[in-house]
Amino acid sequence: MHGGAVGSARRQPESTPVGPVGEDPAPERIGYRGPTACAAAGITYRQLDYWARTGLVEPSVRAAYGSGTQRLYSFRDVVVLKIVKRFLDTGVALQNIRTAVQHLHDREFSDLERMTLMSDGATVYECTSPDQVVSLLQGGQGVFGIAVGVVWRDVESALSQLHGERVETGETVVRHNPTDELAARRNRAV
Repeated sequence: MHGGAVGSARRQPESTPVGPVGEDPAPERIGYRGPTACAAAGITYRQLDYWARTGLVEPSVRAAYGSGTQRLYSFRDVVVLKIVKRFLDTGVALQNIRTAVQHLHDREFSDLERMTLMSDGATVYECTSPDQVVSLLQGGQGVFGIAVGVVWRDVESALSQLHGERVETGETVVRHNPTDELAARRNRAV
C-alpha cells in the first residue's frame, strides 16, 4: 500500500498507485557475508541468524544450505536489516515489522530511497510526501519515522568500507582498503 498503512490501519493518508516490482539495478551482483551484513546494519550475528531462520529477513543472494555454506545478503537485504533493527529498538510489534519487511520487498528498488516509514508503535505507514507525514502527525498520537533514504546512505557508507563478494565468481570485492592482504590472498586463490 503506497502512501498508506503497511499493516492494518486505523487511519490512512491518501493512497497512490504502486508501480511494478523490479530487480536491483546493480551492474554487478555483489553479496555480503553475514559478518559484513551485521557490521553494516548494526546488529549481532545471533540476530542475523535468528532472523534468517525465522524468515524475517532472509538472504536474497544465497541462503545457507548445511554446514560450511555461507549466506550472502544483497545491498537491499542489508538496508532492510538496519530498518528492522530500528523498528525493534523503538518497540514496534514483530507482526507489524514482518508486514513492513514484506512491503519493502514488494516495492521497486528505486522507490526505497524516497520512502519514509512512520509508526505509532502499533501500525507502520509508508509516507512519500510531506502531506502524508503531516496527516499522521495531526492524528494527535506520537509517531516516529525512518527515512529509508538515510538508512540507504548509512548502509552504502558502511559497505564502502567493507568487503563484498561477486556472486558469479566468489571473488572478494575490495572496497576502500586495497592493501588488505587477506582479501588479496583470497582473490589470488580463486
